[in-house]
Amino acid sequence: MKINEVEALVGITKKNIRFYEEKGLLSPGRNGENGYRDYGEAEVAILQRIKLMRKLGVPIEEIRRMQEGTQTVGDGMRRHLVTLERERQNLEESVRLCELLRERTEPLGELDAQSVLAEMEKLEQSGATFQNKQRQDVRTRYVAPIAVSVVMVAAMAAMAGVMLWGFYIDPESAPPLAIVLIIAAVPLLVIAGVLAALFQRITEIGKGEIDDAKKY
Repeated sequence: MKINEVEALVGITKKNIRFYEEKGLLSPGRNGENGYRDYGEAEVAILQRIKLMRKLGVPIEEIRRMQEGTQTVGDGMRRHLVTLERERQNLEESVRLCELLRERTEPLGELDAQSVLAEMEKLEQSGATFQNKQRQDVRTRYVAPIAVSVVMVAAMAAMAGVMLWGFYIDPESAPPLAIVLIIAAVPLLVIAGVLAALFQRITEIGKGEIDDAKKY
């Protein structure tokens, strides 16, 4: 089957299917004639199981452990139930605070947020969590592309710098300046491409495109 057929059959978007492949939860074969991914009944069954687990809110790493057999479904659910219980307690605290704020009649500009934040801090010291975990995941995903881009930019800038430095210290034996500038421009163009790709990647993350997979 092609990915479009799997998308319609399982009810998971192509973007999500690619996401699970990237995470190593799915490894379809390749069509020997055209090299395209070839999905079969086994891949459909795997995606259905992944969809079930994601609908229950099970993290990717927990699904991976269950797939690999290092823990059973029961083991995974026991671990997940601990997380859900903690989240329920946090949600109950959030509900309680929201109910208190519901009785406030002043506009937001006159709200004494400091007193509410102080109470939240006390609850957080007791183990409650009010942070937005999805946004935290997004911030984490910024790290890899930025780190790779910094390394690439530094390497290309060093290369261009070495070329220009070589011409500066020994201009007589060096190639003509025009040729040096053309050669040095190559890593500068690479830097421009890396920065453009980084900008595009950050834009995609900011739009939450990868977060579509969290729905399943």
